[in-house]
Amino acid sequence: MGAVTATELVKTYGSGDRSVRAVDGVSATFDRGRFTAIMGPSGSGKSTFMHCLAGLDTVTSGSITIGGTEITGLSDRALTAVRRDRVGFVFQSFNLLPQLTARQNITLPAELAGRTVDQGMFDQVVGILGIGDRLDHRPAELSGGQQQRVALARALSTRPDVIFADEPTGNLDSRSGAEVLSFLRDSVHRLGQTVVMVTHDQSAAAYADRVLVLADGRIVQDTSR
Repeated sequence: MGAVTATELVKTYGSGDRSVRAVDGVSATFDRGRFTAIMGPSGSGKSTFMHCLAGLDTVTSGSITIGGTEITGLSDRALTAVRRDRVGFVFQSFNLLPQLTARQNITLPAELAGRTVDQGMFDQVVGILGIGDRLDHRPAELSGGQQQRVALARALSTRPDVIFADEPTGNLDSRSGAEVLSFLRDSVHRLGQTVVMVTHDQSAAAYADRVLVLADGRIVQDTSR
C-alpha cells in the first residue's frame, strides 16, 4: 500500500460552460520512502493536485487515501486531525510563528496534538538538518535557509505518513535551495520519509526519485530514476 493514493481524481472549478477541470481523472500512488516531484507549466493543475492530495482542497470526484485512510468525505474535524497527525507541510513561505524559538516551532505540532515530543526523533532531525545551534533563536534571527530547515524539522518531527512540499525553495537563493533539497532527499533515504514536492524547477526535480509531469490536469509523463 502506498503512503498516498489518488484514484480517478477530478477537481472542477466553476459550472456550466465556464467550468474548468483543473485535475482531470488523475490516478497515482506515492510509495512509502520515495521522493516524488510533480512538475508542469503554469495552469497545469500541479498545485491543485497536491492540495487535494493533502486535504487542503476538496475534490469534485474520485478518492484519496493517506496511510490507508480515505480522506474524501471526512468531516472537517476528522480531516483536520488527519492533516495534523499524519501529514507534514513545507511551503514556499516558511510559516513559522515569529514569537516562538526554533525549538518551540518544531515541537508545536506535537504539543497541539497533545502528544509528548519524541526526543529521539527531534535530536535526529535537528542533527540531519544542522540546526542544533539555532534552536533558541527566533525566526527573525535566522536566515531564509535556516528558517526553511526549521520548517522542515517541524514537518518531520511527528513522523508523518507523507510530507507535501509546495515550491519549498521558491524564496531561497540557489545555495540555500540546494541545501533544503538535499535535506529532503536525506529524510527519504535516512529516515524512510515519503515526500511529494511541487516544483517548476528542473534542477529541484533532479533530487527526486520520481517525476510526474502534469499538463491540462492530466499526468503526461511518469519517470522513475
